[in-house]
Amino acid sequence: MKVKTSVFKLIAVLLILLVFAGIGCVGDKTENKSTNSTENASGNVSAGGGTVLKVFHAGSLGKPFEELEAEFETQHPGVDVQREAAGSAQSIKKITELGKKADVLASADYALIPSMMIPEYADWYVDFARNQMVIAYTNESKYSDEINANNWYEILRRPDVRYGFSNPNDDPAGYRSQMVTQLAEFYYNDSRIYDDLIQNYTGMTTTTEENRTVLVHVPPSEEISPNTSKIMLRSMEVELISALETGEIDYFYIYRSVAEQNSFKYVELPPEIDLSSLDYADNYSRVKVEMANGEVVTGSPIVYGITIPKNAENPELAAEFVKLLLEEPGQQIFIKNGQPPIVPAIAEGKDKMPEELQSLVE
Repeated sequence: MKVKTSVFKLIAVLLILLVFAGIGCVGDKTENKSTNSTENASGNVSAGGGTVLKVFHAGSLGKPFEELEAEFETQHPGVDVQREAAGSAQSIKKITELGKKADVLASADYALIPSMMIPEYADWYVDFARNQMVIAYTNESKYSDEINANNWYEILRRPDVRYGFSNPNDDPAGYRSQMVTQLAEFYYNDSRIYDDLIQNYTGMTTTTEENRTVLVHVPPSEEISPNTSKIMLRSMEVELISALETGEIDYFYIYRSVAEQNSFKYVELPPEIDLSSLDYADNYSRVKVEMANGEVVTGSPIVYGITIPKNAENPELAAEFVKLLLEEPGQQIFIKNGQPPIVPAIAEGKDKMPEELQSLVE
């Protein structure tokens, strides 16, 4: 009898557990139904049912766009701003070659928008911020107590110094690094600077044209083949940040804004070569860079551009995001992050812009 009683008790316990498990399953189904995304008219939704605003942007815009995202989401409850940072050319190729959809596209080189997107993928663009190239380092970098604007290229020449820059095929900072190094030959009257710092350690080469313009030739990315004992190459310039912080490299070519945002020390280069000044635009144009795809970029002052691609799923919200960027709150975010805004911003194709943006540009 004791055995039978124990068996009956065990069966009773199992039945109770099964009942509660069934209730739990019902509860789970109800909960899942209430939290599933509800697709909006465009089909672009977040996991919580709100609208997603997709923003593709240059890596060097990471910090200011993080702050713009927070401000925009505060102003627009229910909107989820999803950002994808990459080299500017790479960001554009996601749209033009991979067929990805983006509501906003922001490039570290405004010229990539007309050359790669207009007229098929965009109608207009706005120049909204400036920057300059610097050589960033830390207190732990070799010879950090010696380097300055007059000898930085001599420091980088030293055999035990390792430095980095981004891939010119993917990222404007990469081809601007080539421009700065070649312009340094003219400024410092030293015809070996580019050879000693880049050409001797990579598959990149140069030719001098009849008008004394220098053309840098960039091979396909797999053929750049940097000597890794001297040079670190990454697709996007901000990918070199951790390498500098950990001491894998001693220096890298970067935008001043990124150096300041990460509290790096940096060599402020002469304006004749740092691509910052409209006064030296003619000088910058003495260097051109030909990428592996045949596109040629001419040296010019650094100007950032933004547009709303034609395939944007939420163009109205995208216009609100660009408006925030162009107005006073956005300008202050860029000033704080070391990227001087262009005020007023300069538009190309102004008549094709959303009406609410036209009064903010010239």
